[in-house]
Amino acid sequence: MSNTQITYLVAVGLGVLGMLAFLLLLVVPAVTAYRRVHERLIAVMLSAYVLAAFVGVGVLLGAVVVVEWPRVF
Repeated sequence: MSNTQITYLVAVGLGVLGMLAFLLLLVVPAVTAYRRVHERLIAVMLSAYVLAAFVGVGVLLGAVVVVEWPRVF
């Protein structure tokens, strides 16, 4: 197994764990808090917005690190 394959395997594993944590910590409580179907669907959509915000902040911080790395070090 090459270093690239190990990197991909770790990235996929962490992606799966991150998605599992998102589902268990955000989506499940949001869905179980409501009784009506449309309220549950809206809760899932709002949870998706939260996920998008987390991903956006992560991408933004990653881009800042990549751009500023040579200046700092």
